[in-house]
Amino acid sequence: MPVHTSVIEYSEDLILDAILREQARHGQVFYLYNNTRRIDGRAADLEAKLPGVRFGVAHGQMPERQLEEVIGQFVRGEFDVLVCTTIIESGIDMPHVNTLIVEDADRFGLAQLYQLRGRVGRSERQAYALITYRPDRVIGEAAQKRLAAIRDFTELGSGFQIALRDLEVRGAGSLLGAEQSGHLEAIGYDLYTKMLEEAVIEEKSGLLPEKKPGTVVDLPTDAILPLSYIRESGERLELYRRIASIRNIGDYRDVLDELLDRYGDPPQEAVSRLDISYIRAFGEWAGFSRIRADGQDVELILSEDSSASMDLIAGLLASGDEEYPLVFKAGYRPLILVTGAFGKPRKTTGILRDLFAETERIS
Repeated sequence: MPVHTSVIEYSEDLILDAILREQARHGQVFYLYNNTRRIDGRAADLEAKLPGVRFGVAHGQMPERQLEEVIGQFVRGEFDVLVCTTIIESGIDMPHVNTLIVEDADRFGLAQLYQLRGRVGRSERQAYALITYRPDRVIGEAAQKRLAAIRDFTELGSGFQIALRDLEVRGAGSLLGAEQSGHLEAIGYDLYTKMLEEAVIEEKSGLLPEKKPGTVVDLPTDAILPLSYIRESGERLELYRRIASIRNIGDYRDVLDELLDRYGDPPQEAVSRLDISYIRAFGEWAGFSRIRADGQDVELILSEDSSASMDLIAGLLASGDEEYPLVFKAGYRPLILVTGAFGKPRKTTGILRDLFAETERIS
């Protein structure tokens, strides 16, 4: 039978009641809390409020042998609730697990939520999925669509509808699969996503989408989500998609907060990856054709048909400081020089990020 799915604001009373109800019918619960830094504290907090319930913790940062032991204990019924990360997306069937509780569900992709929900309801008992989000969080339009879809498509065999809705919500990024991995590595995530998006539009309408001038960012630096920081390839791809969708400093901060919450302090190369996406988005908005390193400096080159206003250029120049002064150079291809910004390459993306964020604030 279909999993009874509720998409609701997080309510501790409701969550505790759901755990007790499942325990009362001698079942087990997956409690998805996708933050390895805080997961032990979350489990301890729940255990303190439900002293008669047995809790275990499982996540991908645990030593392999310890993780196997915890999963084994849960399968043997030694825990009532497994507080876990998305590590449960795949694995052996656990027919006694008939309730799934997800915190911060707005931070998951639709296909991921569908996969997680499929981990309960493996027996003849009615299964329940409580998909929750924080009441104090402003949820974006795409996240609202994902949550609505996981709520609406509950019937058995609804995977195809979920896939179609996922494509609608996420765009071309949802087409990324094993077959495309070689292309992805060859040309990069952002460009590959744009190419796929154009192909989908052409296939559906028969017309090539209007080309919009982009900004080439040529700043030699390590800008990746390293395997040591995010182990699961599916999660990394989802986050690359989120990073590629950054359009302003607010988006940047939302994604950075998500990384901090779920995985802890990001390494420099991960921060640089966010910086590059924001720098490119700002460049497209401001009308730069290219942002590149030139000796110790960084050039912000205006495109031929740039719509950048003098107010924007003046605001950008005013956002500079004494350490990295900005110089406007007129000519056949006008540019703004950020002097000294490439003197310390590992700091370059952060310098530009802060400069552009201040310009965005005052514009």
